[in-house]
Amino acid sequence: MNFLGISIAVLAVWRVTHLLQTEDGPFEVFEHCRSWLRRVSLAGLADCFYCLSMWVAAPVALALGSSWIERLILWPALSGAAIFLNRAAQPKPELPSYFEEPIREEKQKCFAAEMQKDNLLGILRSIPAPYEFTILSCAPLYSVTRDERG
Repeated sequence: MNFLGISIAVLAVWRVTHLLQTEDGPFEVFEHCRSWLRRVSLAGLADCFYCLSMWVAAPVALALGSSWIERLILWPALSGAAIFLNRAAQPKPELPSYFEEPIREEKQKCFAAEMQKDNLLGILRSIPAPYEFTILSCAPLYSVTRDERG
């Protein structure tokens, strides 16, 4: 088990997995196989590159390894290397053409209305409160007694 043998095995696992998962093949043979697997509820086997690479790497690891420990180590290693190659071969996603600023809550001082009428003007005076609130609504608050409603 040398470096060249493992490198060729990794490329073979990636190529066969990619062929079975994404390509149609001659006369759409692989597309028909994938549609059959979907009909028998095994779509995860045909559609998931990660799962399929594990199944493809298993016989390659059995053929390459000389002992059971080597085979058990090679199996996920070949699959992981094929997944790494698949990610490296995919084009990078494009950046979005717009950017939205995150929503920020504005902190403002809360003004509590003093409910005493000024004797001469008949208006309400507001006094600043010593604490801050997150403003959720800008609707005015009114306090009217029954006599003032009429």
